[in-house]
Amino acid sequence: MKICVVSDSHDRAEPLAEAVRAAKAEGAEVVIHCGDLIGTQTLKPALAHGLPVHLIHGNNLGDAAALHRLERASDGQLQYHGPDAKLELGGRRIAVVHYDDLGYAMACTGQWALVCCGHSHRAEVRQVTCVTGEAIWLLNPGTVAGLSAPATWAWGDLATMRFELRDLKGSTRS
Repeated sequence: MKICVVSDSHDRAEPLAEAVRAAKAEGAEVVIHCGDLIGTQTLKPALAHGLPVHLIHGNNLGDAAALHRLERASDGQLQYHGPDAKLELGGRRIAVVHYDDLGYAMACTGQWALVCCGHSHRAEVRQVTCVTGEAIWLLNPGTVAGLSAPATWAWGDLATMRFELRDLKGSTRS
């Protein structure tokens, strides 16, 4: 299963929708949003691309009631998880938290194949050695809105556990 991971869209609908469009064109089947979406209007253009979206709220919550209403109206396309999410996608256990330090801590537990986080606006994909000695993937897609950093998102393949950082200009970062 191929995934699109975004974070920190901060009410910027156009870059979020562009990342989802690009990811769908590359075969992504689902979107994970690591928080700081803020308003539902930010999500609507991205939802128009038809991919399921898993969303947590981050530290810039916005209107939780409106997010719940949008979730109910989406016929299952949007899944709003609240402050964190524990997912099973493509046969992999995935934790989604907003704060990057909590993401690192979650990776260190060894309970997840992949931990996705945001908050810092610093795009990064790396392996963390957990308590069992295994290498666990930690992925921070940066800020899709491009606030105080380049506008970035991440593409991943859960079958091969290959992840790439992308910017909205179309280039791949390592």
